[in-house]
Amino acid sequence: MKVVSIAAAAAHQGRSITDDFHEFYQLYSEPVYRTALRVTGNPEDAEDVLHNVFLRFLNRRVTLDPSRSPKAYMRRVATNASIDLLRRRAAKRETDLEEGRDKSTPRSSPFLKEMLRRALAKLAPQDAEIFVLCYLEGYTYEELAGQFGIERGTIASRLHRIRAVLKKELSL
Repeated sequence: MKVVSIAAAAAHQGRSITDDFHEFYQLYSEPVYRTALRVTGNPEDAEDVLHNVFLRFLNRRVTLDPSRSPKAYMRRVATNASIDLLRRRAAKRETDLEEGRDKSTPRSSPFLKEMLRRALAKLAPQDAEIFVLCYLEGYTYEELAGQFGIERGTIASRLHRIRAVLKKELSL
């Protein structure tokens, strides 16, 4: 299986990295942004994730495996970058959850979404990724099993465990 960078592919085809990058951006910017928006819940954060993801490609630090679905790969990259952003923000956060209750009631949707984001930031990276891809992106157990190279039953049991952890985290 050959893994190639955008720059290497462009050079091989006699095209500039800018031409290939523009085409690549046009194809995948929308799914990356939508995925980031679902995970972060904030348009500004989704824009940051979008820019970070494509800057990595432009700086040639990221490679693509042509044997896999580029759209699915880009969604995974966006999910991981979004979770990383949430983790960094949670690590820097100076206010705790109790202060957030002054602004919202515990049953309000924005409050619950923020609690879920904070709980996701506490999960192991792959667990958070599996949860987001399944419940926010709509991937099936079979698709997840194929992407992660594990059995469908393992995906099901991990998601069951992840839901239990999140339920415990989210209980007020």
